[in-house]
Amino acid sequence: MALERIFSSLNISATGLSAQRRRMDTIAQNIANAETTRTTQGGPYRRQLVVTKEAPVTNFPKYIQNKIHLSQTTENHFQDKPVRGNMPVPSGTAVAEVAVDPSPPRLVYDPTHPDANAQGYVAMPNINPITEMVDMIDATRAYEANITAINASKEMTKKALDI
Repeated sequence: MALERIFSSLNISATGLSAQRRRMDTIAQNIANAETTRTTQGGPYRRQLVVTKEAPVTNFPKYIQNKIHLSQTTENHFQDKPVRGNMPVPSGTAVAEVAVDPSPPRLVYDPTHPDANAQGYVAMPNINPITEMVDMIDATRAYEANITAINASKEMTKKALDI
């Protein structure tokens, strides 16, 4: 459908925004729990990682097509042809799961800590604040790139409608 071609870039960027926001939320949760030694599951907090996958194709353009009635000016106008040969319209990204980092917890010697073992070591979360901040910067830049792509798509669509 032609509207899928027009809105596919907006859909892709919108799914990217959603995935990066979830990633930033998860990173913020990791940073907030960097010193949590006791959880309801037992043991220290475990670092969370966002795993993404290709998003399913949404029916956003079909919804718009049903609400906006566009007239067909020629026989080539709004043909139902795939965007690139037999390939479907790209769909973007989605969060597949929030996985637990399998790396072991850090052991810190502090015999006065209430969660210290018999040898005086405390199992601390497997979180490195520097790594988390680098990941946060990466997610923020990806979020900003998606916003830039949305704005560019909007401008191109506006220019096309001005013709």
